[in-house]
Amino acid sequence: MTVYFECTTRTTMSRERLFDLSRSIDAHTGSMAKSRETAIAGVTSGVISEGEEVTWRAWHFGIPLRMTSRISEMQAPLRFVDEQVRGPFKHFRHVHEFTSESGGAVMVDRIEFSAPFGIIGRVLEQLILAKYLQRLIAARNSYIAAA
Repeated sequence: MTVYFECTTRTTMSRERLFDLSRSIDAHTGSMAKSRETAIAGVTSGVISEGEEVTWRAWHFGIPLRMTSRISEMQAPLRFVDEQVRGPFKHFRHVHEFTSESGGAVMVDRIEFSAPFGIIGRVLEQLILAKYLQRLIAARNSYIAAA
């Protein structure tokens, strides 16, 4: 089963600045300091672009995890998509969309994922992972919006 959720963030910065900060490896690392998330391979600093990959190492639920993501689509400064290439999920896709509005910009994150482990994974998706990931994305976006 696939879980889907959205997260909307408003900011006073320009759409172009928000787009670039959302692709920044350094901003992502700063926003995920609590989980000790670090880029260890691929693009490890600066801004990631279409076709490029980054491998992250982090601690979630007390477990060390690695996940490699690739920017599979990009239409600057309107949207980009990152997808898991290797990692803990059976499927993970994150669409980032950006619009301008009076006095700033809006970022909408659309996340869909599925966990491995069959029926146990489906229970984990609904009871734990969806809420946990929603909090992570909201915290990341608050960090970026405050930059």
